[in-house]
Amino acid sequence: MMLVCFGCQWQLRPNDDDGAANVSIARYDRIESLYLTTGDYSALQQMNTYFPMQTRTLIEDVLRIGKVDDPETNSRFFRFFQDSTLQRMLVDVQQEFADMDDVNDELASAFERLRDEMPALEVPHIYAQIGSFDQSVIVADGSLGISLDKYLGSDYSFYKQNYSSEQRRIMNRSMIVPDCLSFYLLSLYPMPRDLVGTQKGRDQHMSKIQWVVNEVIGREVFQSDLINSVEHYMKINKGQSFDDMLRAACKTVFQ
Repeated sequence: MMLVCFGCQWQLRPNDDDGAANVSIARYDRIESLYLTTGDYSALQQMNTYFPMQTRTLIEDVLRIGKVDDPETNSRFFRFFQDSTLQRMLVDVQQEFADMDDVNDELASAFERLRDEMPALEVPHIYAQIGSFDQSVIVADGSLGISLDKYLGSDYSFYKQNYSSEQRRIMNRSMIVPDCLSFYLLSLYPMPRDLVGTQKGRDQHMSKIQWVVNEVIGREVFQSDLINSVEHYMKINKGQSFDDMLRAACKTVFQ
């Protein structure tokens, strides 16, 4: 991120560098939080100028509070976040994620490994945002958005009141990179139509993606008998690339 100060106004811009070696999370969440906690109009201008796609996606697709070019939408957006729970969350996000170097490093290593195995893979523009406890990761138009409000830790008070223990188990910092990779790969290798209608088919397809995520991250984030089956398949088919396996029919991998 480039941080430039003009007088008393903080200007935040996304990185200009691309590629796996330069993966870095653009901190859109910071100017978003500045606007939503202070009403600073210059922060809103920066959101629309430097992050137009991210702002449109957040307002229209994530929060669904109106069209971004509607003159009334900005005030609705600001008022929406004046709820005390959301104001507390905005502060907590900035405290918890004041430094994201560890997440950047893990993302860079994971995408580098993915590019080694899948040279044609394009690395998305990655940014952090703040939602309202809805989606965790948004993939659209070559960009990947991380909603930091979904990764505040399993003991976060709002989570305890509104989510089950099983849901809260994965709502922590260590799941950011696995979720990013999983959703991004799912966007590249969507569920085949013949599998959508069956839970078994959906589980098998996701297990292939989760095996790849485990491999590129270098830790067993996801564990299941189906993932073990993918591991066995890849061991006896050593010439198979990640791309080959992900495109293979489930009946071939899980026979």
